[in-house]
Amino acid sequence: MDLFQVLAFFILDDLRLFIFEFVKPQALFPAISIIPWAQLLLMGALIGVFTDTSIKRVSSSANVLLIIFSILIAISIFTATYPEHSKKYYMDFYSWVIIYFLIINIVNTKERFYIFLIIFLVAAGKIAFGTSKSWASRGFSFTSWGLMGPKGYFQNSGELAILMLMLFPLAFYIYFHLKSKVRTWEKWILAIFWISPILTILGASSRGAQLALVVLLALIFRKSVFKIKPLIGIVILCTLLFHLLPQEQKDRFSSAGDDKTSKQRLLYWENGWEMMKDHPLTGVGYFNFIPYYNTYYANDILFTDRGAELPHNIFIQVGTDAGFIAVFFFITLILYALGVASSMARDKTLTDLERAIAAGLGYGVLGYLIAGQFVTVTYYPFFGYI
Repeated sequence: MDLFQVLAFFILDDLRLFIFEFVKPQALFPAISIIPWAQLLLMGALIGVFTDTSIKRVSSSANVLLIIFSILIAISIFTATYPEHSKKYYMDFYSWVIIYFLIINIVNTKERFYIFLIIFLVAAGKIAFGTSKSWASRGFSFTSWGLMGPKGYFQNSGELAILMLMLFPLAFYIYFHLKSKVRTWEKWILAIFWISPILTILGASSRGAQLALVVLLALIFRKSVFKIKPLIGIVILCTLLFHLLPQEQKDRFSSAGDDKTSKQRLLYWENGWEMMKDHPLTGVGYFNFIPYYNTYYANDILFTDRGAELPHNIFIQVGTDAGFIAVFFFITLILYALGVASSMARDKTLTDLERAIAAGLGYGVLGYLIAGQFVTVTYYPFFGYI
């Protein structure tokens, strides 16, 4: 298959996913927003799947797990306490299920995979560079809203920070593998791709994402602490990051558990657990947490001016949406992704670059998992990315 045919498929599908969903040029340039880009490009990808003779059915345990999970979500929609509320949000999940199956069928060669990877790195890297530049331009100061990404999935600072948690380890491992094989200016460009996400995470004011970053750094550099030269570099990096973190954000960590935001999230988790125990099989309904909480736990809303929010935890969200069985399959999907990444990272039959990419992707999933204990991002693109 020639390069033009490969690029055609990515114009149809992956530009839709990583450019029109990540970067959102239609939001930046309203003049082009009159065209329904997402629908047209998704339709084009579907046509491509059925017309490309090289595409064959892909068999994977992840497919079975995702299909079962999708069925459980469908059941939770029709058995919901407020089904009309569930039906408004069904495409938040199922659009990414469709995209997942398109990707695994279209990205069926190494050439396509590398194009896919480059698109992700460039799209997410563009956001990382822009937001880190914005934070630097205001003198690395603290703001209550943190940093804002482009309109869409990553506009909120918490979701933006999780995207950076997935970009940072992938870009770092690619940089670490290629730094001695490329020219100096190329090495600096590669470095920007992993330094910018760290700066964005620090500026985003998301405690969960910053905690996840600390864990990732500790795991990535765990073997270097016994070597003098790498240890010096680690100390310098950690010192620099600590001094860049605004004092107001350090104070937020000191007050964690006692401030109003923390207390509200604890109430969401406690009451969410009660919802799960009261509705163990199908939950209270897909995306029913907010109306159910407003009705039955109104006394546990500390921010009375805005009512209840989503539970700020991916497992509580799945459990209240669809019950304990759905939580089991959701956890199994995440463990499967971590297991495959870990296995590939140690596979000596793969090239060094392939093992580096696998390690970076695995740490990205781990970052999502840790930060997801504090943010409601179950049905965001991160799920499809896993």
